[in-house]
Amino acid sequence: MSRTVRWGVLATGGIAATFTADLLAMKDSGAEVVAVASRTDASAKAFAERFGIGRAYGSWAELVADDDIDVVYVATPHSAHREAAGLALEAGKHVLCEKAFTLNAREARELVALARERGLFLMEAMWTYCNPVIRRMTELVRDGAIGEIRTVQADFGFAGTFGAEHRLRDPSLGGGALLDLGVYPVSFAHLLLGEPDRVQADALLSPEGVDLNTGMLLGWDSGATALLSCSIVGNLPTTASVTGTAGRIDFPHGFFHPERFVLHRSGREPEEITTGPGPQGLSGMQYEAAEVTRALVAGETESPLVPLDGSLAVMRTLDAVRERIGVRYPADDRA
Repeated sequence: MSRTVRWGVLATGGIAATFTADLLAMKDSGAEVVAVASRTDASAKAFAERFGIGRAYGSWAELVADDDIDVVYVATPHSAHREAAGLALEAGKHVLCEKAFTLNAREARELVALARERGLFLMEAMWTYCNPVIRRMTELVRDGAIGEIRTVQADFGFAGTFGAEHRLRDPSLGGGALLDLGVYPVSFAHLLLGEPDRVQADALLSPEGVDLNTGMLLGWDSGATALLSCSIVGNLPTTASVTGTAGRIDFPHGFFHPERFVLHRSGREPEEITTGPGPQGLSGMQYEAAEVTRALVAGETESPLVPLDGSLAVMRTLDAVRERIGVRYPADDRA
């Protein structure tokens, strides 16, 4: 592939706008946004005009058929990830797909199998894993800075007023706290410890049967545990801590896209770790965009930062949590 990677944006909601703004603001990134698609011409054209994108399509099929597009960014709600990402892969396009990767592990397996069969790049848009502060944290943990991990704590939640008609209350759209917010604490624990050997969970469910407030306890045969929570009815602090036999790492706020953390080591003063100020005005999604661009230029079909086997493992854990708390989506019954 040439050093210019040509992007198509599939969907026009808030996360698509944030990602596109970051991508366009990245100077000398080797990336270009050439087209956008929505389910309606009006939405696609409005998005294209907003960001100065040359082509606007009123259907997903038109976007994936565009020969000038190398990679498609799927920014739909997760209920449509299987359909949208599958459509792009079937058309021979590389894909960056928002998280949660899919509604369930079966859909994730189907996408991964399709990408591997076609020799195409596929990555879950877990921007946390690409964040330079998180990458520095994983380096320190790997190098033994806090010893052997014993506990992980992470939470993500906000109090919202969502009517019964809202997507977050709709089981057919993968509603609830778990896939929207809980995917972050679960992915954080997976990053550090891999797939758990045991999963326990409890939740408050809505009348429609989606989770409003969920607590999870994950366990590993090493003796490590993770205490995780997510909520759409409570303002959780969005913090994370990793405790080891020789120290602790604390993320005081916004662990899923942090600017700093505090390293506590036995016998030493606490150290605040940053990677320097990020680009002004960008959300942090530029790091995942840069990783996709790097991988495609290098001819890679998977990212070492966000490996597909890791995304599959996270989906299995999310499925296990839903089984424990009694949440099912209509997609779970489709073979």
